[in-house]
Amino acid sequence: MLLCRFINNNRVLSTNNYTLLEKLTCGKSKTKTPLRFHSQRRLEEAYKIIKTKCQSKKLPKDVNPKAVFACNELDLKEVKVYGFDYDYTLACYKPSLDYLLYNLGRQTLIEQYKYPEEISKLEYQPGFAVRGLHYDIEKGVLLKLDSFLQIQFGSVYKGLSPLSNEEVLKLYKNRIIPIAYVEGHTKNASESHSKMVQLADLFSVPEMGLICNVADYFERNHIDYHPEILFRDIKSSIRNSHPVMHKIVAQNLSEYIESNDKLRPFFDRLVRANKKLFLVTNSPYGFVNKGMEFMVGPDWKDYFDLLIVQARKPRFFTDVSRPIRVFDEQSGTHIWDRVTKLEKGVIYYEGTVKQLQDLTGWRGHQVLYFGDHPYSDLADVTLEHGWRTGAIITELSHEIATLNNPEFKKNANWLQMLTQLIEDHQDCEDPDEQKILAKWMAERDKLRNDIKYVFNKQFGSVFRTYHNPTYFSRRLFRFADIYTSNIANLLNYSVNHTFYPRRGVMPHEYISYFV
Repeated sequence: MLLCRFINNNRVLSTNNYTLLEKLTCGKSKTKTPLRFHSQRRLEEAYKIIKTKCQSKKLPKDVNPKAVFACNELDLKEVKVYGFDYDYTLACYKPSLDYLLYNLGRQTLIEQYKYPEEISKLEYQPGFAVRGLHYDIEKGVLLKLDSFLQIQFGSVYKGLSPLSNEEVLKLYKNRIIPIAYVEGHTKNASESHSKMVQLADLFSVPEMGLICNVADYFERNHIDYHPEILFRDIKSSIRNSHPVMHKIVAQNLSEYIESNDKLRPFFDRLVRANKKLFLVTNSPYGFVNKGMEFMVGPDWKDYFDLLIVQARKPRFFTDVSRPIRVFDEQSGTHIWDRVTKLEKGVIYYEGTVKQLQDLTGWRGHQVLYFGDHPYSDLADVTLEHGWRTGAIITELSHEIATLNNPEFKKNANWLQMLTQLIEDHQDCEDPDEQKILAKWMAERDKLRNDIKYVFNKQFGSVFRTYHNPTYFSRRLFRFADIYTSNIANLLNYSVNHTFYPRRGVMPHEYISYFV
């Protein structure tokens, strides 16, 4: 029997009988007249061999859901200063916050923007959207792109309705979208210049839900609307709802914020190791203070050497000059005196990263900053200032739980091996053989959809399309040195730990001796 050996999910056929190898591939003999050895029976036999091989394979080990994953080598011994964002970094929110933001945004649409009263009946649909999707402002379409700017068919929605492949191609004329259309024509193109926006943080998930619900209502009721106006109205409604959200959350902390009893031990460890700690957040002080008291205790500020609130990121990281001011905790107002030094225990407001670095001397690779947004939190500090960066991606918990499911592992293994089987036999041209190949392709398509649905029925995994990383993954891996699901996962590693990225296998290395 032909023996099959798989290395890194890629096929290497090993046999001492060249004729047998020829019979199970679409190769040609070395005679002058090409001879085809394939038959319908032998294709079926090849399928059985690979299927048996797959069923005999030992399933991969589970991924540790509390692990820290490395995109770039990071030696924590070099890190002297730890910086943190607040929302979805130190504070992780319960699903109830999505409902709150959705409902507040919907109410604002009705009261301030005079949208139909009937939309008050449109309830939030949890699990509809995932982070990292793109919204086409001009066409009113929510879609998923991979790292090559290719649209993932089956993950394109107008309102709550999926678009067929034919409808997608009619809209875009191509499966690949030009980068200028996705990112704008300049490096700093804002939403007002871009035709698409990427919804890259978790606050955008209820925003996506509201956009799709209202668009669906308009479509069902044949109400003419302008997609860009709808997008901007909803974005403004959600943004204007944040002050109200802050007050409601501050009064009901346990209802909206996940408790984290490991946050204080994490800070204790860093302080014992003589690390400096700072906080830079866009949220207001009162909101942050309530949340940190809930998670850490009333003395939480003692851990931090610098506190900056309402920083207005990403402008905090990109503006050259914007004065940093002192926030008076007692009066709740800003003090206008010039700030010439940064002191522990004082609350600061706005400013720029340039001032932070000039006044503290914290620079380059000695600083490790954690945030949840690959762009607003991580991109500029790593590209422009050489800081090391860590991303907190709470969806990792769900993604890893899915990866660890035995049924998922079996399907993923079989999908990889079936794809290799199709690749090896795709050049056979006999009609009967083509029927078998078509059957294999149909099985592969079903497998791919089954694997997608277990992550999210509409859009699949946050991190990959059918086979490529998503556009979100591409940016995450570029701007984050490490990433994990919760900041407290770093307690599983010493403050002197070095994170090593895995050696990535390039396409031309698959069957090399050193892989």
